[in-house]
Amino acid sequence: MNLPILPTTLVGSYSQPDWLIDRARLGERLPARVRARELWRIAPDQLAEAQDDATVLAICDQERAGIDILTDGEMRRESYSNQFANALSGLDLDNEGSAVDRTGKDVPVPRITGPIERLRPVEVDHIALIKDHTDRPIKITLPGPFTMTQQAQNEFYPDDRSLALAYADAVNSEMHDLFSAGVDIVQIDEPYVQARAEAAREYAVEAIDRALRGAKGTTALHVCFGYGRHVSDKPPGYSFLEELDSCTVDQISLECAQPGVDPQILTALPSKTILLGVLDLRDTTVETPEQVAARIRGALEYVPAERIVVAPDCGFKYLPRDVSFAKLQSMVAGRDLVRAQLN
Repeated sequence: MNLPILPTTLVGSYSQPDWLIDRARLGERLPARVRARELWRIAPDQLAEAQDDATVLAICDQERAGIDILTDGEMRRESYSNQFANALSGLDLDNEGSAVDRTGKDVPVPRITGPIERLRPVEVDHIALIKDHTDRPIKITLPGPFTMTQQAQNEFYPDDRSLALAYADAVNSEMHDLFSAGVDIVQIDEPYVQARAEAAREYAVEAIDRALRGAKGTTALHVCFGYGRHVSDKPPGYSFLEELDSCTVDQISLECAQPGVDPQILTALPSKTILLGVLDLRDTTVETPEQVAARIRGALEYVPAERIVVAPDCGFKYLPRDVSFAKLQSMVAGRDLVRAQLN
């Protein structure tokens, strides 16, 4: 990838159009762990075409805002994790399980009753559409094996580590197919390493490395404290961070803006490129370019510009599209202010 200094990207999701998904119902509930087809406004026989159109709109918005590394906006997903997690074998989809969400609430989750295996590619068939509509680098996200383990009811594997390694194999197969289809970056989302740090220390890095083994392109890993819409009181630091410097991933995506993280924590990841979260996605007020620039400059005190990618804290899924687009524009403008000073 031929990228400028301080390139910009999304973490994953962009705001889905109101005509595609019932945004009111989406915002009333916690992120889905099982399928939630009732959220879609489009009839099943027309849904795929509508999701294609929404994907093209998401690409267009990112290009208009000046984003350097594009995503598909996760337009086909009811949540960041449930589409992939529920496309695997070994699930009793008719009898859901239950698990405690990171907010402390019981939520429906996949019930594991057999071997977890990837039956077919999940995201790969849509890459050609993305590449037909942009010549910029593209990134696709997948749920991470540790996080999927925490979002399931295990009734088959002897322990959670064994389940996580099975999930890792499924993610690994999808990753290889995505790179073969022309994806530049594959990101795995692992928010639960922060929420369940004690368990993460037992097997998270092992599972992440297994998921990424043999990668033929750039890999990234996203860590956060949960969607801003659902989590307001966030700690100012990470309970599982320096451990990630030992894993094989190339980039670590960190939520920094909403929790007001001290940028000095970035020194815990000396071997990684940092996707620096500079947009607070709980606050619908659009940051000024100067606010974004100040957050970038704070990070530059501890990490060289060559190891920083500018990004939102997390996904835009719960924000109105006009707010998301305006925040992207400010993010790019703030980056440009810093870049001009560097030049």
